[in-house]
Amino acid sequence: MRIKKKGDVSTMQKSRKYRYVWAFVFLGVGAVILLVLNICIGSVSIILPDILRTLAGQGNNGTIARILWDIRLPRIMAVIILGGGLALAGYLLQAFFHNPIAGPFVLGISSGAKMVVALVMVFLMGKSIRITSADMIIAAFVGAMLSMGFVLLLSRRVKGMSMLVVSGVMIGYICSAITELVVTFADDADIVNLHNWSQGSFSGMTWENVKVMAVVVTVTFIAVFLFSKSLSAYQLGEVYAQNLGINIRLLRIWLVILSSILSACIVAFAGPISFVGIASPHLVKKLLGTTKPILMIPACFLGGSVFCLLCDLIARTILAPTELSISTVTAIFGAPVVLWVMAVHKKERAA
Repeated sequence: MRIKKKGDVSTMQKSRKYRYVWAFVFLGVGAVILLVLNICIGSVSIILPDILRTLAGQGNNGTIARILWDIRLPRIMAVIILGGGLALAGYLLQAFFHNPIAGPFVLGISSGAKMVVALVMVFLMGKSIRITSADMIIAAFVGAMLSMGFVLLLSRRVKGMSMLVVSGVMIGYICSAITELVVTFADDADIVNLHNWSQGSFSGMTWENVKVMAVVVTVTFIAVFLFSKSLSAYQLGEVYAQNLGINIRLLRIWLVILSSILSACIVAFAGPISFVGIASPHLVKKLLGTTKPILMIPACFLGGSVFCLLCDLIARTILAPTELSISTVTAIFGAPVVLWVMAVHKKERAA
């Protein structure tokens, strides 16, 4: 057996550092390129010089200015913030359940949030009461926590990965059925908005929405990052984490709360979006070649933003002027990743 020398270890550490740097550079460059493409491409194409002049306040075309400031830029910022938050929620749920295909959509958490938001929207709209962004997030958080509670109860009884996923899917179906029932009894004027939102969409975002989601997601991201050291120990086993003095029960409670807040924020503004929370963490993990939370947390956020920027661009343009549901596109790219993860996991268990 060959013993690793000090020089070999040093070379490996340098190689890992280079890989981490290049992974973040790749994600950052990808985000910038997709951001520019999302600004330029649409029902009205805008060339880059016009965009730069408008952003600098030197453009004379009022139409371009309105398209940029009122439609595209708020939407793009929402995609970046919510896409990153969704990937981070998926990462937290995978860490919590020690399950590689746990995610807000698969476990029915997004569907629970959607159900309560739909109930609140129909009830308040029926009484002509204005709904604020905070109301939507609170309603979605309540729904997410209800679904999470059912999933936690089931996780104590079912140990297998496949059974937990099936249980989550069943919860999702029940919540979706209730949502459809609610939409059926909504006023005709509200049905279109509810239907579009329930399918998942980033359209109709405003700067007010962006401000609220930015505050919620930023605060949650910082809280998650502060738990990176505890998460690192938790990944190595609960006994190991307890020996280091980590309060496992408190950590698990925080993981549930933080993942539910992120899921609620996404559902409140964009509706349920499938597979991003599962696919993005695994793609990022493969790119980085590590599971260290201190690297995975920011990389997951950036990876989720890139993934959603790409999917939203395709959803808006591939059948223009018709816009596809964002979940349709994310499912096309995300579902194969889930199948690959399940196949690899089964192979590892068999070995």
